[in-house]
Amino acid sequence: MSFAAGKEKDDMFARVKSGCVLLALVCIALSLVTDSASAITAEIARKCNALTTKQFPPREPGNPAAGSAKGSGRAQHDFFNKCVANGGKVDDDNAK
Repeated sequence: MSFAAGKEKDDMFARVKSGCVLLALVCIALSLVTDSASAITAEIARKCNALTTKQFPPREPGNPAAGSAKGSGRAQHDFFNKCVANGGKVDDDNAK
């Protein structure tokens, strides 16, 4: 009976070992697949936030929850993303 108990113990350790190897391979594969997104600087984020606020002023000054007098939330989001993508610069045509 001790032989069978030893075999079950070996099987259990083999399963744990193979599970750990599989987990390690998955982690390595995921780290190779993910693209590293470049982080924007705080300076560019502040500049684009100011330009977005200027382009889309709030309906009620001091109350951003009231919404924008111009454009939708999606338009603001797109404007901000375009500003960040251009390094804090926007076209003069869209900014007026």
